[in-house]
Amino acid sequence: MGSNESDGQRDGAQFWTEHGAGVRIALKVRPGARRSRIRGIQPAAPRPGWPDWRLGVEVAAPPEDGRANEAVIALLADALDVRRADIEILSGQTSREKLVSVAGVPSALGSRLAVLAVA
Repeated sequence: MGSNESDGQRDGAQFWTEHGAGVRIALKVRPGARRSRIRGIQPAAPRPGWPDWRLGVEVAAPPEDGRANEAVIALLADALDVRRADIEILSGQTSREKLVSVAGVPSALGSRLAVLAVA
């Protein structure tokens, strides 16, 4: 691990930022996967207002009727030990790239995200 874990970075690979009473996480989602899991961080094309990297997430649910989004929220809630109600998709409802907000103590969430970054 690099020394920048507290601000969403691992060896310079930023994928989350502190925001208010929680964090914002950039995701790269693959719906319809064989199983649901978090794949660690992945590089991404630059996008204004987004971190430079994405947390890779695979969900078994298909991208139909919001089922993949619900599966993403459930997977993140479990991995971050928060309630589903604490997670909101801010951008990318119908895209594989999503920006989500997670309410909670940023330092505690950051510690959990640092572990997920190397999944």
